Amino acid sequence: MFLGESRHPVDAKHRVFLPKKFHQLLPVDEDGDRVAVLARGFGEHECLDLFTVPGFERATSRMNTDAFTDPEQRRLQRIYFSNTSRVTLDASGRLLLPEKLRKLAGIEREVVFVGVMDRIEIWSAEQWDVFEQTNEDKYEEVTGVLRQPGDGREAGA
Repeated sequence: MFLGESRHPVDAKHRVFLPKKFHQLLPVDEDGDRVAVLARGFGEHECLDLFTVPGFERATSRMNTDAFTDPEQRRLQRIYFSNTSRVTLDASGRLLLPEKLRKLAGIEREVVFVGVMDRIEIWSAEQWDVFEQTNEDKYEEVTGVLRQPGDGREAGA
């Protein structure tokens, strides 16, 4: 499970060091390389998602795979999978951020890696700072949704 956050600079060749706590959780392929799947993120905030290969397969299995009869599903799959690639970390533990995905996420000089259970979100540092500032006061509101009546965790209990 990916947890926590970490801030790192992007070098001139658009590579960034993946924190050890994260890259040690990525599987090693037959060549001894750490591998992952990098994809455009979903939602109202542009970020990138980095999955293990099995994690990506689980996440995408939830997509409707019967796209032949649904134009919206075909459109989603085309956009999503054309902005997805298998990536390997180099010998130094760096991840190359492809130009198209970097631009979609607004990544320039610095990124924040955010562990979100089954994936790592990669945010431009500027956008992450704005997200944190605008959402910190909503923590109680959001966690209130998780509380179930009668479980002893209700607000004020």
